[in-house]
Amino acid sequence: MACHIVMLGPPGAGKGTQAKQLAAARGIPHVSTGDMLREAVQSGTPLGKRVQAVLDSGRLVSDEIVADLVRERLARADAAAGVVLDGFPRTVAQAQTLDALVANGDALVVVDLAVSAADLIRRLSRRRVCQACGTIVALNDDDDDGRQACVECGGALVQRSDDREEVVRERLAVYERSTAPLVGYYRERPTYRPIDGAQAPGAVAGAVAGAIDEAAAVIGQER
Repeated sequence: MACHIVMLGPPGAGKGTQAKQLAAARGIPHVSTGDMLREAVQSGTPLGKRVQAVLDSGRLVSDEIVADLVRERLARADAAAGVVLDGFPRTVAQAQTLDALVANGDALVVVDLAVSAADLIRRLSRRRVCQACGTIVALNDDDDDGRQACVECGGALVQRSDDREEVVRERLAVYERSTAPLVGYYRERPTYRPIDGAQAPGAVAGAVAGAIDEAAAVIGQER
């Protein structure tokens, strides 16, 4: 049976970085709904334009759109051994949809990264993305904001529209209203694991790996 890993946490908590590393280490797909939605925006389709307007405002894309994306992804052959879900579910309704999608016996391990609002605003306002290859760069507080080159490919570094401080604050407010209730939804499950996301990335990665191994052991005992 597959074991799907759900990464929870507010914007800027490091879900994407940790999810990519985790997926690579375990040899399973990293399923990022954020990347899927940004690809839709870049396509310039009517759906992409609708998604762009939602992202720019800091609101969430509808449950129906995101659920359809995830449903299709979990049906692919490479997801048979499990995936790392990054950005889904974001609401209790989406979590209920996910439960229905894996009702064939697949297990969910839920990892919750916790970071304070002040740290999140600082992190996201200093984040830049390469226009050419998509590499994300975290500028230090003393870095010159005029820094232009990506260390991976030399492409231009820009600030995403949804990383502007005013949009970040709205994204955090949306998270508290819509996504934070997921903690209550999952907290009592034996495979739910909270992690201090304010630690150094390496320490967070170690804590995540240990938490998943513990949760997987619980799943093994239940089967």
